Amino acid sequence: MSVFAVVFLLFALSGLALRLYLARRQIRHVAAHRGAVPEAFRKLIDVAAHQRAADYTIARVKARLPEMLVATAWLLWLTLGGLLQDLHTALAAFLDPGSLPHGIALIALIAVLGWAIELPFELHRVFVTEARFGFNRISPSLFLADTVKGAALSATIGLPLLAGALWLMDGSSQYWWLTVWAGWLAFNLLAMVIWPTFIAPLFNRFEPLEDGAIRDRVTRLLERCGFHADGLFVMDGSRRSSHGNAYFTGFGRAKRIVFFDTLLRRLDVDEIEAVLAHELGHFHHGHVLKRIVLMALVSFAVLALLGWLADQGWFYDGLGMQSRDAATLLALFMLALPAFLLPLAPLTSLWSRRHEYQADSYAAEHTGAAPLIGALVKLYRDNASTLTPDPWYSGFHDSHPPAALRIAHLEQLAQQPDRNAQPAHA
Repeated sequence: MSVFAVVFLLFALSGLALRLYLARRQIRHVAAHRGAVPEAFRKLIDVAAHQRAADYTIARVKARLPEMLVATAWLLWLTLGGLLQDLHTALAAFLDPGSLPHGIALIALIAVLGWAIELPFELHRVFVTEARFGFNRISPSLFLADTVKGAALSATIGLPLLAGALWLMDGSSQYWWLTVWAGWLAFNLLAMVIWPTFIAPLFNRFEPLEDGAIRDRVTRLLERCGFHADGLFVMDGSRRSSHGNAYFTGFGRAKRIVFFDTLLRRLDVDEIEAVLAHELGHFHHGHVLKRIVLMALVSFAVLALLGWLADQGWFYDGLGMQSRDAATLLALFMLALPAFLLPLAPLTSLWSRRHEYQADSYAAEHTGAAPLIGALVKLYRDNASTLTPDPWYSGFHDSHPPAALRIAHLEQLAQQPDRNAQPAHA
């Protein structure tokens, strides 16, 4: 084995070992704290709800263990095991190797095989784990319809993008990666604009938020915050799951505010307003723009690296490939990169958590801390989110602060005199 092959193998196996270790810590930590509700929540969440959340968390983590093993085995088989080269050779019997159709077919085949390997785990998650705890509401027919729509959408959008990228990579310019980066960035910005109007409705129904106390309160909040939205919508999330949520979608003046129907049924008007204020906090602090800038910078660096690797024979050889073409380069890069980026996960989680605290502070300023605390407690309870995650596991995987830290932060804000002055709702 080459030096790079050994390095890649070490990263892949150590990454698997780390994820398994963190999962084991999470299971043990949640189980150890299953018997008693944390002091800060004892007046808000009963023991039965706390134990249900613990059992749900453990079940989800345990279900991920075999998936991690299979995913790593699949990665090593494709690369060091030579399967990618075998697929490349097999397709060459039908398509000219190195041609654009051959490259598209190779990457599409990898994607389809990867999807087929992941499908049993997804079916188990939806129809076993989620159903066991009363969250699943999706029927097999709707699951199949979603799968077919998703595949058709991926083919309609993904294949032309893939063809364009491979065509540019095969061009004579040594700076092809810069053109690919510009195209990728433009596509992502365009997708943020067209997703709410043209793509999301393919999977869910979006109805305008009806006139009434909720719409009046939300409208006044938007006016106070100086925020423009293209519309207020309710999504039929209950068709697939009983989990509740709310989110912003879109970009620029195409922004939409979307509430899950399950969320509106569970929260009071004050709590719904607080959840929306939290989301507005993300826009107030420029979190969306910052994430777009980060995506642009990271993708620039990643594609510059891809451009450099194009002429590095050791990269192909180390990952089990004798072929040297654009599709091989792109496939190997997409397969190998996650293994090397895994150690950066805690940094992205830390950055995201900082944004969540800022958004909570913004909500506390505009609606008070108490309604957001009430909303979060109900969401933790109804979504069976554990109140006692393992700190290491949470720090590595979770984009939101643990419940105890987040509630403590809001309670601290509630004690500040300037945070207690509530805006008039009348």
